[in-house]
Amino acid sequence: MARSTPERKALRSLVWLLVIIVGLLSANAASVAFNEGEWTPRLALDLQGGTQLILEPQIEEGANVSAEQLNQAVAIIRQRVDAGGVSEAEINTQGGRNIVVSIPGTPDQATIDRIQSAAKLEFRPVLAADAASNSAIGGPDDDVSDESGIDDGQTEGGAEDGAATDDTTTGEATAEDNAAAVTTDAPEAPPIAPTDASDLAWITPEVRELFDTIDCAALDELGTNIAPVDEPLVTCDVDGIVKYILGPVEVEGASITNATAGLIASQTGVTTTEWGVNIEFDAVGTQQFRTVTERLITLQGIQNQFAIVLDGSVISAPRTLAAITNGQPQISGSFTQDTAQVLADQLRFGALPIGFELQSQENISATLGISQLESGIIAGVIGLLLVMAYALFQYRALGGVIIVSLMVAAVLSYFVILYLSNQQGYRLSLAGVAGLIISIGVIADGFIVYFERVRDELRDGRSLPNAVEAGWSRAFRTILISNVVSLVGAVVLYVLAVGNVRGFAFTLGVMSLINLVIVTLMTYPTLRLVARTDFFSSGHPLSGLDPKALGAVYRGRAQFRAPVSTPKKNTGSSREAQRRQTIAERKAAEAETAGKKDAR
Repeated sequence: MARSTPERKALRSLVWLLVIIVGLLSANAASVAFNEGEWTPRLALDLQGGTQLILEPQIEEGANVSAEQLNQAVAIIRQRVDAGGVSEAEINTQGGRNIVVSIPGTPDQATIDRIQSAAKLEFRPVLAADAASNSAIGGPDDDVSDESGIDDGQTEGGAEDGAATDDTTTGEATAEDNAAAVTTDAPEAPPIAPTDASDLAWITPEVRELFDTIDCAALDELGTNIAPVDEPLVTCDVDGIVKYILGPVEVEGASITNATAGLIASQTGVTTTEWGVNIEFDAVGTQQFRTVTERLITLQGIQNQFAIVLDGSVISAPRTLAAITNGQPQISGSFTQDTAQVLADQLRFGALPIGFELQSQENISATLGISQLESGIIAGVIGLLLVMAYALFQYRALGGVIIVSLMVAAVLSYFVILYLSNQQGYRLSLAGVAGLIISIGVIADGFIVYFERVRDELRDGRSLPNAVEAGWSRAFRTILISNVVSLVGAVVLYVLAVGNVRGFAFTLGVMSLINLVIVTLMTYPTLRLVARTDFFSSGHPLSGLDPKALGAVYRGRAQFRAPVSTPKKNTGSSREAQRRQTIAERKAAEAETAGKKDAR
């Protein structure tokens, strides 16, 4: 026998729900097998403990750190930590000078670098370059290119680790080549003031002496990360292989509006396996970068290069073959996916107002502990059992639909939280557990709204299948509005709050979405199917849909039908029907009774 259209739609919805659950299960299984995932959610600082990092500001001797600088640094570090997927971290100031960062678990070096790096990005023209002492030049190529392609002015043909090359050079540059560059391109400073940032007049005898004697292993002591922006800079690349003399800053990292990590495309548009960082400048930065590249393409030798300086070290020094006019350069080089993402996050959220160094790192114990988690889980289980008991008492067999829906909601919620923990670094705190417990009532409330609508339609004389459809069309709007309001409240709380409160808001928002999924793909389709069974459609007393127990009904246009008269043995059902009458129904019944008395 062919199934009816409502049955097919109901089965299709249940299949989609099964697909979602299987998909989440497969994603978590893949994470456990290939990405060091776990079958239990990772816990937050209050339940598991973690690591405390104390960051000390790097400032000149005698200088002080202002409260504004500390607050700005805390805000930026919090954004960086959250972007790295480390949830429920605590970030505070200490003694009006240091910053204390408490992170769940044990952070890797990339996370520590993400937190403490100042991420001060600058673009400076190269005036001279040479091999650092006791080093041989070599390493991965670094390029900066225009994302839009050659037609818009692509800069390509990067030198090895920033070493000088000409347009036809494809191999490594030697130390002798760079030494020659210094000899030919960096003469003694002429007795005239520099005219632009690429003017060799910036190379004074003092600058040259520092360049000849610089120790690339001691850049922090030289303070290259806090060098003045309007003066030349002597520094090295991040690997300590090449040393540079750079002109004043021409474009600052503050002009960056966005930075993302991604795979680099070749000149033919084919995506490669090389990772890079895509940068977008604001209007001011776009114009500045265009002006710089338009000047550099007219220069020869080492002066054709410009250096990308991060925290005082050169991360790339490519040649300039064309002007970049769209303000969207791309940094490529010796990046992995993790290092590219770290740099992109640092640039996107801006540089710290001051640099910090790691003063100490130590393990800290959980503030609450596993016992509190167990208590929270027990409270959640008790709440769930009470809701199930009430559902059976109030709706009898119909309450079984609520119980099954709640169980499926619990499974779906667990897999969602587990996926976020494995893939996004989410950490479950006790506040998050509280959000999950409260969501039990929110989900059950949606079921009650729907079932009461169905029972109202039955009181109005509809058949059960029709009551299920009519009740859904009216109840869904109420359920949707309720969950949207809950979701909006959770989002606002998440955005404005910090710490554990955000964990509560996050789980509450997630469960609001899961509630809509369960009601739409589980509860409604299941009720459509059971409505076509003899047990429920016949109004069996144990079904929860007994028409005799439902009592009087609103007929429309302010007219009411009196409660169905029942034999004496059904007086209990009559009392229940009277209790379930609305105020309007009771008033109508009272008015009808009074009219009959007046007629007598």
